[in-house]
Amino acid sequence: MRIILITVVLLACSNVFMTFAWYGHLKHLSAKPWIIAALASWGVALFEYLIQVPGNRIGFRVMNLGQLKILQEVVTLSIFIPFSVLYMKEPLRQDYFWAGLCILGAVFFIFRQRLFGG
Repeated sequence: MRIILITVVLLACSNVFMTFAWYGHLKHLSAKPWIIAALASWGVALFEYLIQVPGNRIGFRVMNLGQLKILQEVVTLSIFIPFSVLYMKEPLRQDYFWAGLCILGAVFFIFRQRLFGG
């Protein structure tokens, strides 16, 4: 369980960088040429990869690839919603709730054998 917690923390930290790399430029660099935004995003993404790669390697010790991917999607949505609402000032929409339920279903199916055996 400790390895899963370490993996979640590393993936959450890397996802903060990823979210800013992918979407942060839309707020502050939208008037700049796209190449400036791309270079700035690459700079931010470097930090994401420096955290994400070890996180995935650690998680892969106790989870299979599908479980690791679904865990990443849970982390992504958990980071993206506050980013969207608090940083980008987008309205909190009911669609986020429905998306979360769909991902919760994916978590159930990908981890059910581990949770319930069989």
